[in-house]
Amino acid sequence: MPSTTVYNQAGEAVEQLELSEQVFGVAPNMAVLHQVVTAQLVNRRQGNASTKTRSEVKGGGKKPYRQKGTGRARQGSTRAPQFRHGGVVFGPRPHPYHHDVPKKMRRLAIRSVLSDKVANENLIVIKDLVLDTPRTKDMLTILSKLPSSGGKKVLMMLPQRDENVLLSTRNISNAKVQHVSSINVVELLKHDYLVMPMKTVRWIELVFGEGLSAEEASARIAEDVSASAGSEA
Repeated sequence: MPSTTVYNQAGEAVEQLELSEQVFGVAPNMAVLHQVVTAQLVNRRQGNASTKTRSEVKGGGKKPYRQKGTGRARQGSTRAPQFRHGGVVFGPRPHPYHHDVPKKMRRLAIRSVLSDKVANENLIVIKDLVLDTPRTKDMLTILSKLPSSGGKKVLMMLPQRDENVLLSTRNISNAKVQHVSSINVVELLKHDYLVMPMKTVRWIELVFGEGLSAEEASARIAEDVSASAGSEA
């Protein structure tokens, strides 16, 4: 069973966390990864590039010169494609770009990337990621003490929105923060290290391991937190 070290915000190892085999221990499927990445990049395209044909260009209603007797080729409009300011032949037209991928394939691709991060020790689990006030210097201090230091690109995935963490990270060029429900293959591959609190790991295991929806996983985590708080009291 795969496992990883859990760190605190001071960069100290506090415990060892066992990860789900079916989420963080699968063999990466490169064919599915390629298909999902291609689909995601294609679906980002707006497809609104457009040009005007000769029937859409303004002007050109009058015949430029008479049909015969000039020695020149006959022309009916100055908006024909061979003229300056004329229409465009076979130019781009607005059309949708869409490549649909089954849900099972998307989830397999995410599990493949997560497993690769664990295998290469690029997944960093932190006990909790909390800042009292938004301050970039504090976030830089935390990142410098984690194994992800060294100028590499870091993606931090949070279980819920945290304004202090967002504001503290937005001026750091090699770090990005996003909600775990926005997890996608392109962002995971784009960043060298993946930093996530333990609640995020639990959310991913519930969604991609047990097949729960995002709302059900968030509710389950909230129940676990309240239950643990009650037992401690």
